[in-house]
Amino acid sequence: MDILKLALRNLLRQKKRTILLGSAIAFGIMIVTIINGFAGAFIDNISENFANLAAGHIFIQGVEKSASGRESEIIRDDSLLMQAIKDAGIPAKYISKRSSVEASLTFASKQARTTIDGIDFANETYLPDRLMFVAGGMDGMKQAEGIIIAEPIAKRLDVRVGDRVLAQVRTVSGQQNVAEFAIAGITVDTGVLGSMAAYANKSYVNQLLNIGPTDYQLLGIYLPSLKGMDRYGLALYNKVKAVAPVFDRDEAKKSQNFVMAFMNQGKTQTWQGIKYRVFTLDDMLAQVKQIADVLNTSSLVILLILFLIIMVGITNTFRIILYERIREIGTMRSIGMQRGEVRNLFLAEAGFLALGGAIAGLILAFLIMGGVGFYNFGTKTPLFMVLKNGHMTFLVAPARMLANVVIVAILTEIAAFFPSRKAARLDPAVALRTVK
Repeated sequence: MDILKLALRNLLRQKKRTILLGSAIAFGIMIVTIINGFAGAFIDNISENFANLAAGHIFIQGVEKSASGRESEIIRDDSLLMQAIKDAGIPAKYISKRSSVEASLTFASKQARTTIDGIDFANETYLPDRLMFVAGGMDGMKQAEGIIIAEPIAKRLDVRVGDRVLAQVRTVSGQQNVAEFAIAGITVDTGVLGSMAAYANKSYVNQLLNIGPTDYQLLGIYLPSLKGMDRYGLALYNKVKAVAPVFDRDEAKKSQNFVMAFMNQGKTQTWQGIKYRVFTLDDMLAQVKQIADVLNTSSLVILLILFLIIMVGITNTFRIILYERIREIGTMRSIGMQRGEVRNLFLAEAGFLALGGAIAGLILAFLIMGGVGFYNFGTKTPLFMVLKNGHMTFLVAPARMLANVVIVAILTEIAAFFPSRKAARLDPAVALRTVK
């Protein structure tokens, strides 16, 4: 305890030097914590925003193959699926049933491609609350051919609410079809993913696809939160597998690109009738998760590089301290302080330095993250998909934060060890005779 008090006193005695070294440590911890915080919230924010666009966290897609081998994405009778959802114990907040079609929209010689999602607005009552309009609104969707498009598509076509556009599409059997849509609303540009989607009445989209009015292509299950998504997805997969043919998830996961492998399984398999794909938002965003992993790995590399540089400064500083306090070390040794105690004194000073710098760095990081998170970037930003309601959010895992502090403490102690050992080995008589 006396050594700790003495170490703390020695640090306070050289305030400028202590602040300089502590600031270097604080800077490293601050940068790494901010990167970790961004990466931690990165996946959650993208997942939630994408879930809002796709209307679900867990999905079931039906693929029908005819006797001739033609594939069609369709779900006709979902009674088995609804029972499987119930049997799997999934706490569904919403269940959406959507059809979609790739369309080429044309207006006055201008063209734009988009995906039109067919929505049953009578059941998906939560969707209008999530749509942010810059013009028009839901009233225009009362007409069967109404369509809601994103602002980038509207600008490309140079259309306004009330204009009518032609759409070239393909039916589920691959035949060309043409339809007319009336612009009911224009939504804000929410980034790349948001600008790719348009919304129309499912009954009208089904007509274009040439499928029945109650048929659809994708069943989405919206959970109360992201927690348990994979567990519920696996449970549903097993329940559906027990009553109907399904595509093998494990086989697709062997590929680096799960989505492409999963979607292409039908091309190499033979069956007749309906076969189902059961997948989750995590499966769809597997490559996005890799970005978060890269960010976390990069933060560790940055931490190590920063502290390798800082270690050189700490080592040199402790060598200077050794030279400045050489007679003091001789005095302590002459009154009975053992070599190990001298070494531990310097290591304790390094420990306090690391701890103080780490705490300061964490405080700075949380202040900066709080300040950035307070700012509203709005909706018209390419960053929208990584934001939460227009705000940048950060999520730092306590275990990762503690690991960073431990790494800093270990590296600081290593940097101080060799000068400390040299100080401990000084001969008391030689030290007392030394003139600085």
